[in-house]
Amino acid sequence: MPRPKRCRKICSYPDFWSFAPEEGKAQDTVLLKLDELEAIRLIDYNRMTQEECASVMGVSRATVAGIYESARFKVSDALLNGKRLRITGGSYCIDSIPDSTKINEIGENEMRVAVTYEDGMIGQHFGRTEQFKIYDIDVDKKEITGSQVIDTNGTGHGALAGFLRAAEVQVLICGGIGMGARVGLSQVGIQILPGAAGNADEAVKALIAGTLEYDPDTQCHHHDHEEGHECGHGEGHECGHGEGHGCCH
Repeated sequence: MPRPKRCRKICSYPDFWSFAPEEGKAQDTVLLKLDELEAIRLIDYNRMTQEECASVMGVSRATVAGIYESARFKVSDALLNGKRLRITGGSYCIDSIPDSTKINEIGENEMRVAVTYEDGMIGQHFGRTEQFKIYDIDVDKKEITGSQVIDTNGTGHGALAGFLRAAEVQVLICGGIGMGARVGLSQVGIQILPGAAGNADEAVKALIAGTLEYDPDTQCHHHDHEEGHECGHGEGHECGHGEGHGCCH
């Protein structure tokens, strides 16, 4: 039986999630994992040694060497061969959301939906949600293929947006949500379906059936720094609102 991977600690979610060449249209995409990006950030940008990087990420120097070698090859492949570079997933954990390491990889031909979750029901305050329930849906068969509940510890909306983007969530079903969270989520390409209520499982089944009831005009006045506004479903952008890029220590 293979030994489970040790959690690779990252300090924050990135502000930018995708890069592409200006000349022509990139035909292929390179997937750079979050732990690989963290190794590049710490070693190349913060000028740490591999030993220092290993200490910050909570793994051995040999593990960091392997992560770093893989990351540099992927970046060079994207630069030299004109490929799109997309940052996603990986074997990582982040202090603000310890359960981030438990996210399953999304399968082929699946859509991922997240629901603010509270005792089986749709949580009504996005910025204070302590759990998400994440569903994977087969888009051809139109059925749920798996689900898992993830603890968030009531993290603020900026980290939650980064977490949902890293988890490759495409649609969020929630109750109330403030303007700051709306902006952060729309900028990382997540469609927001606010103003929903009731049982979370039944809401996802209704989404699949095309009968989900929600209110795009729902306002939330329960965030000290946010003010509820009308929801916009514009095109997602490649910039996120993650936290700063400073070293963890």
